[in-house]
Amino acid sequence: MLRKVLLLFFLILSIDTFSQSVEKSIILKDKDTEAPIEDATVSILKTKQNLLSNANGVVTFELNGVSSIQIKHPSYLGVTIRSIVLKDKSTVIYLKNNINDLDEIVVTKKHPQKILASLIENSKQRLTIPGRLKVYSREFFKLNGNYSYYNDGLMNFQLLDKSRKINAVLLVEQNRSKSLIEENISDDLLGYNLNDIMENYYNFKYLNPLLEAQAKKEYDFVIKVYSKNKELNIISAIPNETATGLLDDFSIIYDPHKKIIIEVSSVVSPMVLSKMKDKTSRGSRNINQSSFKTIYKLQNNNYYLLCSKEEIGFEKIEKDHNKDIQVRNYFLTTNFSTQNYAYKDSEVYKDKTLYNKKDVILSDYWNESGLTATDEEQKIISSIEEQN
Repeated sequence: MLRKVLLLFFLILSIDTFSQSVEKSIILKDKDTEAPIEDATVSILKTKQNLLSNANGVVTFELNGVSSIQIKHPSYLGVTIRSIVLKDKSTVIYLKNNINDLDEIVVTKKHPQKILASLIENSKQRLTIPGRLKVYSREFFKLNGNYSYYNDGLMNFQLLDKSRKINAVLLVEQNRSKSLIEENISDDLLGYNLNDIMENYYNFKYLNPLLEAQAKKEYDFVIKVYSKNKELNIISAIPNETATGLLDDFSIIYDPHKKIIIEVSSVVSPMVLSKMKDKTSRGSRNINQSSFKTIYKLQNNNYYLLCSKEEIGFEKIEKDHNKDIQVRNYFLTTNFSTQNYAYKDSEVYKDKTLYNKKDVILSDYWNESGLTATDEEQKIISSIEEQN
C-alpha cells in the first residue's frame, strides 16, 4: 500500500513539475555569418502565441509543456523544432540564408506596378474579417539622444467588416505611459494613431505612393525570386536618379501562388536624405531617418497582420534651439482569433493614443508580449518597473 501511495505521489509531482512554465530564450543566427537575425517570426504552435526576434536575434518566452515551435523569415529557410531540444535556458539556432544568390529576375508581360496593384486588392480581400487581434504595442521616444518617454499596452482590435474604411473596435486591457524626463515633449510625440492604424495596415495605404501614375517615372521596379525558395517573390521599387522628394526604397515580399503580400518594408536611403534641402522656418521638421515594416501571416486559412515596426528621426526647428527627436514603435499580434469579445460601448477606447490614458496594470503583461527587448530597451523598461 505504501508503495502505491509513494508511486502516486511521485506521479503527481512529475506532472506538476512538467506543467510548470519555464522561461526559454532562442537566439537566431545566420548559419554562414553568425550575424543575429532580426524580425524572424516564431510561433508556439501549442498555444498559438506569436513572437518576434529583436535586433540581437533573441526571442524569450514562457514554455508550458511540450510544443512544436515554428521559425520563419523571408530571407531564410524556415525550420520547425520541438521544444524538448531547448534543454538550456538559452539556445542558439542557426538558419540558412536563401538570398545569397538572389539574382533571378522575373520577366512579366505586365508592369510590376500593375502586379502590385492586383496583389494589394487580392490581399485586402483575403484578410480574415471578422477577426480579433490581441496586440502588444511598445513605443520609445528620444529627445536629443536621450530616452524621454515610453508607453506600452495590451489591446484587442476587433475587425468587424470589410467596408472601404476598416471598422475596428479597440478594447484596452492594460497599459502604462511614463515620462522619463522633466521636460514636456508631448507636442512632439509621433506615436501610433490607434484610430486609423488598422485601416492603414489592412488597406496597405503605405504602398499608395507606388500606385500613383508618376511612380513609373520616379521608381525602378524589379521583380526577383529567391532561387532557393520559389514560394516567394520580391517586388523592389527604388527611386531613380531623376526622382525628387522624400521617396522611400520599397521591398514587397509576396506569395506568387496565393497572390498575397507577406511583408512590406521601406526606408529612406541616405542618398535621398542627402538631396533634401534643410528647412529653416520655425516649427518645420527635417527628416534624418525613416523606416517601416509590416509582416502578415497566413495560418490555417487565416490571413492577418502579424506585426509592424516604424522608426523616424527628425530635427524640429524651434525659436531658441532645435530638437532632435527619434521615435521607435513596435506592434505585435500575439494571438489571433475569429471569435470576438462581447463588450459595452463604454469600454471602447476612442482616443488616438495611449499617452493620456490612466495606467492600468493587472499583471506583468510586457513579459508575455512576444516582443523581447534589447539590452538597451530593457534598461528603460526595468527603470519603469521600479517606479510602479
